[in-house]
Amino acid sequence: MRRAVWKRFAGLAVLTMLAAGVGSATTAWFDASQFSAGRQALGISPSSAASAVPGAVTASYTLGPKVVQVNITDAITQVVKKATPSVVGVLNMQDLPNANGTGYSLQAAAVGSGVIFSAAGYIVTNNHVVQGANQVQVVINQKQKVTAKVVGTDPYTDLAVLKVPASDIQSGNVAVFGNSSNLNAGEPAIAIGNPAGLQFADTVTSGIISATSRTMPVLDEATGQTLGMQTVLQTDAAINPGNSGGPLLNIAGQVIGINSSKIVAQGFSGMGFAIPSNQVQKIVDQILTSGHAQHAALGISGESLQDIPQNYWPNVPVNYGVWVYAPDNAQAKAAGFRHDDVIVAVSGHKVTGIGSLQTILQQYQPGQAVSVTVYRGQQKLTLHDTLSNLPPLKLQTNAGGPVIG
Repeated sequence: MRRAVWKRFAGLAVLTMLAAGVGSATTAWFDASQFSAGRQALGISPSSAASAVPGAVTASYTLGPKVVQVNITDAITQVVKKATPSVVGVLNMQDLPNANGTGYSLQAAAVGSGVIFSAAGYIVTNNHVVQGANQVQVVINQKQKVTAKVVGTDPYTDLAVLKVPASDIQSGNVAVFGNSSNLNAGEPAIAIGNPAGLQFADTVTSGIISATSRTMPVLDEATGQTLGMQTVLQTDAAINPGNSGGPLLNIAGQVIGINSSKIVAQGFSGMGFAIPSNQVQKIVDQILTSGHAQHAALGISGESLQDIPQNYWPNVPVNYGVWVYAPDNAQAKAAGFRHDDVIVAVSGHKVTGIGSLQTILQQYQPGQAVSVTVYRGQQKLTLHDTLSNLPPLKLQTNAGGPVIG
């Protein structure tokens, strides 16, 4: 579905891209004012178990008459050794004015990160890292710079797939993906990326999974338009400009998410977000198959009822759901959607707003049939809709290869 435009009343975050020239970095930032709003120790065990941990460093100190021994394992070190070779720098190259004012030349407008996921030379990163590029370059092992082809992008999930020659990928430089559905809050989380540019390449930060299911807006970097809502992982591992497109890893060294954004505001820290690995793999597979991703949609324009001024509310007996502005395609019109309908359920799943509707629709594919419960005034109705494909977006890129459009 598409969101109706309510610029005067929009309650969603504003995204700012930090892309100010060579050596600059790219990460999505969310204004915390738009949102209402220990760490699990690794390898720490009693002294009786200290000698049983291979490679552990043991520290002893005295508290009164007692001697306490603390194990510090090399678990995170092993994760970094395993995963770092798969992390690359991604340069967004654009035709920019020369410093001396003599014309234009290809320069790095922004720097992000990426993850090698195939020995054939395929790399996943964020869409906003490559958006607007005249050329995309990938830096492998901090030194080897290769021109990459943009295989496809998906602005709705902020993902992109790049391709470099397989001959540039060394054996063992391919990431292993984990199952993001098995994550629990409190698990260790490690991020690797290029904050503040390539001079800080392969920076490692660590923390925990703060939450496994947060709903956040996906915004178009160029226009600030809200493209939709997305379920993401939350972590307190430091995510900084340039980490975008890099991996969030579990303690086994598996990629469990692609870092994409954070909340930034005075008094806020440690609120970063990553696209779950299961969602990444689904979108990547679709891009590799057809050059673009597919997203099931009801075929209507609308908005969360709660985001509309109450004097615009239709006369319905609920204060939640998705208000329908208009049906957008033949399937939605045939299903019977009308202006001022309020959607409250899809195939028995309660719809509280745009975020929950899009989360529900992620379980379906275009072409599937669903029943939709709506209120039309005081009358409760069930409509039967055949899901369509969310219209592709034509966002600016000149980096070669098919893009969503």
